[in-house]
Amino acid sequence: MAKYSKEDILSMAKENDVKFVRLQFTDIFGVLKNVAITVKQLEKALEGELMFDGSSIDGFVRIEESDMYLRPDLNSWDIFPWRPAEGSVARFICDVYNPDGTPFEGDPRMILKRAIAEGEAMGYTMNVGPECEFFLFQTDDKGRPTLDTHDKAGYFDLTPVDLGENARRDMVLALEDMGFEIEASHHEVAPGQHEIDFKYADALSTADNIQTFKFVVRTIAQRHGLHATFMPKPVFGINGSGMHTNQSLFKGSKNVFYDPNGELELSREAYYYVGGLMKHARAMAAITNPTVNSYKRLVPDYEAPVYVAWSAKNRSPLIRIPAKRGLSTRVEMRNPDPSCNPYLAIAAMLKAGLDGIKNKILPPDPVNRNIYEMTGAEKDAMGIASLPGSLEEALKELKADEVIKSALGNHALSRFLEAKEMEWDSYRTKITYWEIEQYLTKF
Repeated sequence: MAKYSKEDILSMAKENDVKFVRLQFTDIFGVLKNVAITVKQLEKALEGELMFDGSSIDGFVRIEESDMYLRPDLNSWDIFPWRPAEGSVARFICDVYNPDGTPFEGDPRMILKRAIAEGEAMGYTMNVGPECEFFLFQTDDKGRPTLDTHDKAGYFDLTPVDLGENARRDMVLALEDMGFEIEASHHEVAPGQHEIDFKYADALSTADNIQTFKFVVRTIAQRHGLHATFMPKPVFGINGSGMHTNQSLFKGSKNVFYDPNGELELSREAYYYVGGLMKHARAMAAITNPTVNSYKRLVPDYEAPVYVAWSAKNRSPLIRIPAKRGLSTRVEMRNPDPSCNPYLAIAAMLKAGLDGIKNKILPPDPVNRNIYEMTGAEKDAMGIASLPGSLEEALKELKADEVIKSALGNHALSRFLEAKEMEWDSYRTKITYWEIEQYLTKF
C-alpha cells in the first residue's frame, strides 16, 4: 500500500525547503549509486522520466544499450536529517527500467521482487531481520582511512573504553529520524567493531533498509572524523563482520514456521526451509559472501560459521533457530556478510528455502555440539560439509546450482560471474606482503 502520493511528496518537498533530491539505486555488486537532481526536476522524476547512462554502471548494460530510466519508489521518500533545515536534501530508492517501459532484468531490486512474487504465488510473505556489523577506524591527517581502531573495547563495553559511542548514538538518532525502529546498539567483540540492529520487515523493505543503513553509518562516521567499513575481515587476528540474517515466512498474520505441536515447536515448512538453505548453502556463498576477503572471515576460531549444519542450541553451525517461538519463530543464517548485495542475497536465500518447501527437503539431524571442537573424522561421520574456502570455490558451486542461478537470472548471473572471476584472478596473481616476508630471504 502506498504511503505517499505524488502530491504528498511535492507538498513535503515545499514544506521542508528541499533543494536537492538523490535518486538512489544499487548495482549488481551491492554498491549504492545515485543521480542528484534539483527540486525543479522533482515532478519529472516522479513521472519516471529521468534517464541515466546504464553503461557506466558495473554489471548493467553495454554502451550501445545505455539509455535507462529511474522510477522512484514513493514509499522510500526521506529527508536526510543531518543536512541543514534550509536547503535540505531528500532521496528516493529507485527501480531501473528499460526505454520501452519494461523492468530492467539486471536491476537487483527487480531480482528480489521476482523471488518475492514466487513466494507470494505459494502463499508466503517473507520477513527478514538483519544484524549488521561494521568497524570504525581512525583517519589520517588527509582524511584517508587507516587500520587504527578508535578503541580497545570488547563486547558490550561502555565509555570511556568505547570511544565510538557518540558516533553510534548519532547514527541511531539519524536512522530513527529516517523511520528505522532500532532494537539494539552495542560494541561488538573486536576492537573498533559495532552493531546496530533494526526491526525486521518484509524482504524488499529490509533490503532497502540495509542499503540505507550502510549509507547513514558511513556518512555519520565521516562527520565524526572516523571511517566506517563493512569489509568482512579488515584486520587479521580478530573477529570479522557478519550480517546474520533472520528469516521467517508468513501467511497473513500467521508465522508458518511455528507449530506448537511440532518437534522443537517448528512446522514441517520450517524444517523444509532449513533443508533448502542447507542444500544450496555452498552455492549461495558466492552471493552472501561475494568478495575475496569474505573467506578470510569464514575460518574457525573467530565465531564465524564454517560448517553446513543447523541447531537450536549452539552457535557454531551455519543455521541457528533462536529460542523465541510464536510470531518470533525464525531461522537465522549466519554466514552472510555486509559486503553482499542485500537484494541478491535475500533473493537467493528465499529461493533456496522455497525449493526446500516445494521438494520437501528435510535437513539432517541438528548438531548440538561445538563443531569447532570435533575431529575431521567426527564431522565426516555426521556428514557435515564445509562452506567454500575461497571465492573461486564458491563460484564453481554457483555455476553448478540451477536454483540459485535462476534467482539471479541470466543477465545478472553472467555479469556477476564474469566480474567475480576477474576479481579472483586479480587476487590470485598479485604478490602479497606475506609472500615477500616468507620467501624473499629464504630462497
